[in-house]
Amino acid sequence: MELKDRVALVTGGAQGIGRTIAEELAGLGAHVVLADINGEGAESAAEKIRAAGQKASGVRLDVSCAQDVQSVFDGIIKEHKPLDILVNNAGITRDGLMIRMKEDDWNRVLDINLKGSFLCAQQAAKQMMKQKKGAIVNIASIVGVMGNFGQANYSASKAGVIGLTKTLAREVASRGITVNAVAPGFIDTEMTRVLDEGVRQKLIEQIPLARLGEPEDIARSVAFLVSDRASYITGQVINVNGGMLM
Repeated sequence: MELKDRVALVTGGAQGIGRTIAEELAGLGAHVVLADINGEGAESAAEKIRAAGQKASGVRLDVSCAQDVQSVFDGIIKEHKPLDILVNNAGITRDGLMIRMKEDDWNRVLDINLKGSFLCAQQAAKQMMKQKKGAIVNIASIVGVMGNFGQANYSASKAGVIGLTKTLAREVASRGITVNAVAPGFIDTEMTRVLDEGVRQKLIEQIPLARLGEPEDIARSVAFLVSDRASYITGQVINVNGGMLM
């Protein structure tokens, strides 16, 4: 119960990696607020966590809307207390070759993945600076480091998340706040399950550990970074990719 009595916000918490992270933090004693554009999905996921005897609540949040973000963060203070942990996980893809990519697809991915991380981290930092403690983890991606065919917008957004992480880490370190990123490789989620089996197999052949990652692999890395065991780690990108990128 090393996170007992801490309040954590996980964006994109209704499903996939975000939901698994929320479950992991709740299992360690945190009261987790699951935020998602799918508010009903977030509350449904929170209900299952509560059914396991842990603390969770769900809320609708469009991370690209500053007013939405402000409202959710104000609500956390009102209902609980200032935030202790933020996990910026919300993200989308709109894949396509760059020369054919629609401007709307570029803008939407950057708005959710990068602007959303900025808006949430900004509000979290304001709360955490007052209490002189806190941990922020941004979910980046392997493609933000190495690029990927057909994902100019997604790769750019995740590279931006890494730059945001390192800059904010420098700005808030003196207030006792850590800021790190986790960069997943290819994880076995709904996003990768829709791939053709031949494509999945080719991906696996590029991974030294010879398997796709599990959402739990990411959740455990996040749980470590927000714990007291990682209190001297900040501004880092933890690559969780089975050795695909070294």
